[in-house]
Amino acid sequence: MDTAPDDPRRPENRLAYRAAVDRPRLTLPGGRHVAVWPVVNVEHWLIDHPMPRQILAPPTGASLLPDIPNWAWHEYGMRVGFWRFLEAFESRGIRPTLSINGSVCTAYPRIAEAAHAAGWEFMAHGFHQVPTHRVADQPEMIARTVAAITGTTGRPPRGWLGPGLTETLDTPDHLRAAGLEYVGDFVVDDRPCRVATRTGDLVALPYSVELNDIPLLAIQHHRADEFVERALAHLDRLAAEAAGSGPLGGAKVMGFAIHPYITGVPHRIHLLERLLDAILARDDAVFMQGVEILDWYRATGDAS
Repeated sequence: MDTAPDDPRRPENRLAYRAAVDRPRLTLPGGRHVAVWPVVNVEHWLIDHPMPRQILAPPTGASLLPDIPNWAWHEYGMRVGFWRFLEAFESRGIRPTLSINGSVCTAYPRIAEAAHAAGWEFMAHGFHQVPTHRVADQPEMIARTVAAITGTTGRPPRGWLGPGLTETLDTPDHLRAAGLEYVGDFVVDDRPCRVATRTGDLVALPYSVELNDIPLLAIQHHRADEFVERALAHLDRLAAEAAGSGPLGGAKVMGFAIHPYITGVPHRIHLLERLLDAILARDDAVFMQGVEILDWYRATGDAS
């Protein structure tokens, strides 16, 4: 990547540096200290492409097509794991954000329709699970994704998460031009901040690469219960800082991300249930969808 330091497309120029201790103190509705943002990711893995993730390497060590075992690993999540997620959230009255490839709406319409009926927010997640850098025409891909989701929900998505959080230098401009309002790819703060584009700001919401079952379990190979322990430790610290009178005080956001082929399996689903129950039992945290966090943040008037 060869760009001048003052290129406005560079991320450090799009997101002007703001020290957390210099930002104004914010307050959540109801006096809660932490907005918890659960994100369920559903994706369309194309069998004629290399799989986005692997649980089983081929005997030769070389990537083979078709990659049946790794395609099937993900497919289990769409056939079984997702429905465990749906029951876990619905039975507790929680409506998460659904990060969804646009093609899921036609490849897996049963999932898209069930999530919409349950009141889940749809956050666009590319059209297929393909890195943004490999997309020849980003504006067309974004428009196709927005159209697919709109066809299912009756309204365009307001948020975007790149497949694998991937973006090129031009992606924020394309997203804002297409009417997207928030993005999860810039995980730089414990609360929302603004991303400059040619046609106005996007809001960056605190998605997570730490409280995320892919890096935690599929890449770093932690014990499964590390997910719950880490999330609750994270929440304890954010809540204590938010309630305090120090320079880090004020409302925070805690995002966590799950995938049905990882956390939706029989030996891990109880961990999601345990985490949801622990958060529901607190009086200092509240579950919110991405659009709810976006609207709350804009209403605060914080320009940083």
